[in-house]
Amino acid sequence: MSFQASYAEFVSPRPGDAGTSSRHLAPDCAGLDFFALDRGLRDLLALYLPAREHQHLLPHFQRMGQLAGGRLNALAAVADKYAPVLHARTRWGDDHDWIEYHPAYQEMEHIAFADFQFHAMGHRAGVLGCAAPLAPAAKYAFQYLFVQSEFGQMCPISVTDTSIHLIRKFGSQALQQKLLPSMLSADLASLWKGTQFMTEKAGGSDVGAIETVAREEGGQWRLYGEKWFCSHADADVVLLLARPEGAPSGTRGLALFALPRRLDDGSRNTYRIVRLKDKLGTRSMASGEVRLEGAVAYPVGALDQGLKQMMEQVNLSRLSHAVRAAAMMRRCLNEALQAARHRSAFGREVIGHALLRRQLLKIMVPTEAALSMVMATADAMRRAGEEEGEGEGDGSARQALRLLTPLIKLRACRDNIAVATGAMEVRGGNGYIEDFVNARLVRDAHIGVLWEGTSNINALDAIQRAVGKEGAHRALGSLLAGRLEQSGNLPAPLRQALWQGWQRAASLAETVAGGARHEAESRRAASALYHASAAILMAWEATRPGVDARRLLLADALLRHRLLPSDPLASPDEEGESAVCRLLLDPAPLTLEQACAAIAPF
Repeated sequence: MSFQASYAEFVSPRPGDAGTSSRHLAPDCAGLDFFALDRGLRDLLALYLPAREHQHLLPHFQRMGQLAGGRLNALAAVADKYAPVLHARTRWGDDHDWIEYHPAYQEMEHIAFADFQFHAMGHRAGVLGCAAPLAPAAKYAFQYLFVQSEFGQMCPISVTDTSIHLIRKFGSQALQQKLLPSMLSADLASLWKGTQFMTEKAGGSDVGAIETVAREEGGQWRLYGEKWFCSHADADVVLLLARPEGAPSGTRGLALFALPRRLDDGSRNTYRIVRLKDKLGTRSMASGEVRLEGAVAYPVGALDQGLKQMMEQVNLSRLSHAVRAAAMMRRCLNEALQAARHRSAFGREVIGHALLRRQLLKIMVPTEAALSMVMATADAMRRAGEEEGEGEGDGSARQALRLLTPLIKLRACRDNIAVATGAMEVRGGNGYIEDFVNARLVRDAHIGVLWEGTSNINALDAIQRAVGKEGAHRALGSLLAGRLEQSGNLPAPLRQALWQGWQRAASLAETVAGGARHEAESRRAASALYHASAAILMAWEATRPGVDARRLLLADALLRHRLLPSDPLASPDEEGESAVCRLLLDPAPLTLEQACAAIAPF
């Protein structure tokens, strides 16, 4: 029996002619169109993309949404159950480590790399019939839809994308000619996928402790050492940091190298995948440990600029992780709403119970906030010219991007864990069972606070460096002030409260950045900047033509619950559930006038 038939029960929608036992269980989102479900994404794509690009890409977004809820959802469920297998030797006893993937994973590779060409869409024309590379907002929207079904595959996609960026920006002409044609290919038979190996036993977040050594031998650079956590372990091109012999200690002595899996004569390079990691989540994708045994590598850029160059990849990957967190939160929200609207308890639909409705709002608000922050950050990236390494972009947008990136990586990835747990609870005991997607969403959510910097590392980057050393909050504040100026049709007290929320958050960030004794408050300060930014952005979005004004109610909820002072022991309102709560869970479209009327006075 084929894997498609064997696992059809795990991924198929609930039959319409369900038996008694099935009738009492709420359906999940299998078989649904994830693009059609997401009013927020559809509205924001029309807002952030030029009209012509949006019109051209709309059928492709629709197709991706249908794939995400259909075939991709089925493949992801199977690939998660059949982890990659490392084969250290050939049947003839030769050391020739290779990784075997399940056919479900391989089919997802075809969708990602051949059909949609995620790895190349931000770098060259021709993808999906476009005359130019896609804008960041479009690229990340495709990733956002894809990840709602499959998280693991997004790692190879992202690291190939970012490897291309680094080689194009910092590599010599000879190195670009050697690597980029194959890395930009849409033919899986000739495609070279990329990755980055950073972590060592001695150095995870502390990159300066890296022990891998680079030696120049016979006119070639060779690398010696071990990399401890290598995701996409069998990539064709690896970017990694190593210390050339004689270079100073710490981060100043690190150089960036490109390591091919195969040499020019077709033989394997001299490094080995020692074993694969047995991970909590992202089980479909191979992460391993790699031993470098004099492997041939090529310098990428100046030997004394390695960390600075690699940090460009880190920042791009941080944004990609935030996109993935936003995507998984969206899947969690959809699953929670599906369960709440189709399951009965105590004589009525679960969604009719006030306490459960409050729980749904705690899932909805961070989910929608993350989407707005993703789109605003992608737009700042476009204006800054960062993705293609252009030097003539908007300097203010570049500074705003500098702060937005660690903020969204910190907060969206942390929120994803709470949202995934909350959605699992809404489904109940079935959410804890591997037959449903919730268990995988909970497992996968936790990697976001580890890869590309823990929460502490991202908070320190945002507050101590982006705010304290670079003053990037001033550029972000200017962007947000401009958004409020464009929102004159909002009630003046609301606009004032939003701006005061930002001012207080910025003042807190400056205070925390001003002295080492305040380091412990960095996460609180960074979270405040994130929430203030998201509230203003969602309020502005609600004023734009064609955007559902529900985003204003989301902004109001974020402002009141995350930024304004409150008494945890205050008596509840006599009214009980607020008009804002009722409207947020009503799927009917909302006008700006209706939204403004529902907001309580300040």
